[in-house]
This record gives sequence, structure tokens and C-alpha cells, in this order.
Amino acid sequence: MPTTQLTRWLAGLAAAVSLCAAAPARAEWPERPISFVVPSAAGGSPDVLSRVITNELAKILNTSVVVENKPGAAGNIGLMQIINKPADGYTIGYGNVNTLAVNRALFKKLPYDVDRDLAPVAHAFDLYNVLIVPANSPYKTAGELIAAARKTPGKLSFGAPGVGTTGHMSGEVFRSMAKIDVLYVPYNGGPAALQDLMGGRTDFLFANSSEVVPLVAGGKVRTLGVTSLKRLPLLPEVPTLDEAGLKGYETVAWGGVVAPRNTPKPVIDKLNAAMQQALKTPAVREGLARLGAVPAGGSPEQFKQMIDRETARWATIIENAKIEKLD
Repeated sequence: MPTTQLTRWLAGLAAAVSLCAAAPARAEWPERPISFVVPSAAGGSPDVLSRVITNELAKILNTSVVVENKPGAAGNIGLMQIINKPADGYTIGYGNVNTLAVNRALFKKLPYDVDRDLAPVAHAFDLYNVLIVPANSPYKTAGELIAAARKTPGKLSFGAPGVGTTGHMSGEVFRSMAKIDVLYVPYNGGPAALQDLMGGRTDFLFANSSEVVPLVAGGKVRTLGVTSLKRLPLLPEVPTLDEAGLKGYETVAWGGVVAPRNTPKPVIDKLNAAMQQALKTPAVREGLARLGAVPAGGSPEQFKQMIDRETARWATIIENAKIEKLD
């Protein structure tokens, strides 16, 4: 190479090296606060359980994780809030049996497609519902409630925090298996549904154990059954609905973390690793246990497989129970 050309090449190389040295290093995710969308009202079970986990996630990721409650439309509003944000890891959120499985079989059309629009991150926990009545209700057992509903078709009512929620679907499966005619009353959030139950404006309700335990301790509600196949450690004296005569009755209110589709795999992997770490901490395990939830975990792929299994299961339940699809 001629001397002049070599000199120019060396000068260009030196300039490039200098430019690279001057350019700031790209910060690793996360470099700013993360929004965590919960598609239900503040104070409800998904909100409370999510905060137990996000508090620990913030410590592990060394950034703020800010919970944003977006209730309404059976969780669809919150899911769309996640889906419509940039896929950069700074907006993630709570997805559960309702929004990721039940709604796909319950609604004729959804504004989102779970497979196309969302990236599963991690299965967070499993939770069960409890059948409750007001403290002054005349019904002392699930059998008495069923007998009363059969005696007066269409008279009794049950509430739930929105169409497609586990409270709603637990009630629908109960109605189908018990062969009773009762009225469903939808609410915009768990707290409102519980207030009307305690006020005697509805007759029974299926609520997450995390919401029920404090009400039982305060003497505000009476428990008639749980939706698990085994009795719950938090409520060991309460029979399962299977024990109460509805053989095989089980509904599980599982929940997990999702992100917008196309969120970079390194971000998903880092989030999943942080979730695995959080779920093993005493703070999270004890916090979930106090609310009746069981930590889960696993890879994004395992969470996706569970979502697929649950989608098929609920499609069968909805079809067998002849639950009318919603617009």
C-alpha cells in the first residue's frame, strides 16, 4: 500500500476508534421504571397478589415497578394497555386464567389474540376461590344453598367482579353442576361485589381466598365451600365443593406475568429469571401464603403450555355447561 494511502487509512482508523470511545455505552435493561398493568380494580385479589411480587421484583431489578390498575371489560382493557405499549420491557403486566384462557372461549370476539399479541413471561402462582354468603345468611352449607335455589328458581343471585372472572366462572360451573337457576350480577371489581354481598343485596359469591380470609376473621361472611379438590391450609375447616356433593368440582385462579409480543428475548429471559428469584424469597412465599396462594414458576415456554392446556379445558367447560358466548 502506498505511503499516502496507508497514512489516510491509519488516520481513518484512529478517528473511528476515537468516535467509539467517545460514544456512551448502551445501558442494560432496565434503565428506568417499569409499569406493571393489573387488569382489575385496586384492592382486589389480582392487585394485592401482584404487589407482593412486584415489590420484590423492584429490588431484584434495581428499579421501580409501578402497578397501574386498569379494570373493566373482563380484563380486556388492561390487556390492551399492555399490548399497545412498545415491546421494550418497560410495560409488562398481570395475565390470568380469565384474560389468557377463559375469555378466548367465552367471548365471540376479543380485541386481542393471546398467541399473536402477548409474550408469556412466567407462571406466578395458583389460587383458589371460596363460596361465601353474608354472615347473617340462613344458609349454613352449600347443600342448603343449593336446596333453596332449587325451591325458588330465579330468586337467588350471585355477584362477581366482571364477566369471565374466576368468580363468575366458578359461579357458572356451580350453577351447571348443581342444576340451579340463579341470577348473575356483574361488578366492576371485587371490592364492590363483596360490599353488596355483605350488604345482603346478593345471596352468594365466589371470591379468592386472599379476599375472603380477612372477612371471615372479621365475622362479615360465612364460608360454605372451596373450589380446590383438597381443603385449603388457610381454611382447613371449610369443605371442598367436591365433598359437598358436586363431585369433581374444581376451579383454579392462576396468574402470571406477560409482556407485549416481540419484547426482546434477553429482556424476557431477565424478567423470568427475576421472577424465579422473587418467588423463592421468604417475603414473597410468606406474602402469598398469607393470601392463600401457592408460588409457581417455570420457563416462559412452560407458562405458554399451561395457557394452552387451560384454554382447551375452559372451552370444554363452557360448552358442557351451555354458557352463552358473549359479544
